[in-house]
Amino acid sequence: MPDRVTYQFEYDERVRCAFIGAGEHSYRNVYPAFQYAPVELAAVCDVRRERAAAYARMFGGPSGRAAPYTDHREMLAKEKPAAVFIVTSYDQRTGRVQATDLALDCLRAGAHVWMEKPVAASVAEVLRLRRVSAETGRFVMAGLKKIFTPAVEKVASIMASEAFGPVSSISVRYPQALPPMERRHDLKAMRWFLDHVYHPAAVLTHLMGPVERLSYEWEPGGGSSVSTLRFASGAIGSLHLVAGVAATSPLERLEVVGRGANVIVDNGVRLTYYRPGARRDYGRDASFVVDDAVAPLVWEPEFSLGQLSNKNLFYLGYAPEVRHFCDSVLSGRPPVKGTLDDALEIMRLFEAYRETPPGSTATIARESE
Repeated sequence: MPDRVTYQFEYDERVRCAFIGAGEHSYRNVYPAFQYAPVELAAVCDVRRERAAAYARMFGGPSGRAAPYTDHREMLAKEKPAAVFIVTSYDQRTGRVQATDLALDCLRAGAHVWMEKPVAASVAEVLRLRRVSAETGRFVMAGLKKIFTPAVEKVASIMASEAFGPVSSISVRYPQALPPMERRHDLKAMRWFLDHVYHPAAVLTHLMGPVERLSYEWEPGGGSSVSTLRFASGAIGSLHLVAGVAATSPLERLEVVGRGANVIVDNGVRLTYYRPGARRDYGRDASFVVDDAVAPLVWEPEFSLGQLSNKNLFYLGYAPEVRHFCDSVLSGRPPVKGTLDDALEIMRLFEAYRETPPGSTATIARESE
């Protein structure tokens, strides 16, 4: 996301889009992000026509002429959008992700697709999406907001610096319960795990690359788990899924360790970089204050002014990911973040948790794909 934001009405060229889904999450977080992206919303589809009509009126953009639909196939045939946003739920009977089949229909209708995570409920379904995307020449972008946050983007920049050194380890903490082993083949029982594991897994794989090996321990009282990870790079990591934390507790914590340096993100918005070079003389140092040149650097937003940088649409990553998708459509170049390959790595981890009992080790297979 460029540092300077362009408002929707200021763009000379916009993407003619349709939107499938008119729920509360999209109302709060996705439609409003269109204010800061080159979007021309042409149509809204939802099974509730009155909701589709209300969203079409509210978010119709500069033209204000978005049309409501209740049948997505009719909408695709009549409107022929260049791109479609999909934010839907789960099949109540099977637990499958509704957006998977909707995305396939959109691709075959000639539209690029942005779809909220999770994009599917299995590795096989993601591979199918990827195959149809290649066949139609239309790309799919997954809503992996965490890797578009300013904090995670800064972490990636720090990790790439020579001063930080080779990355040795990463640790991610996130609140999520894992159901008991005997319930994990039921997608309905795994719904919330599937829905939420995308966030920490996206950060892990985006920053560290593919996971080769995973093992974990599981606590039956609340469903917490602690996993150890070995990445293809040789680095190691941990994923602490904490169930039962207070509702007032910050949700997440990220730490990456290099060589004599580490960087931490607390609560998604407080970033601390402990720089290399702050040598201490044990038993002789009289002050904890180190030299300015090697002192820790701290970033966090201010919340007093009406800034874009302190809006949740920006520090949570929604506006940057929508902008990235639209820029990709306009340029004709596939997105480089939030790709189906990214989603595939996350689904491999999801399936490893489904199939691997606590105390065991899973090797992530890729050869057959």
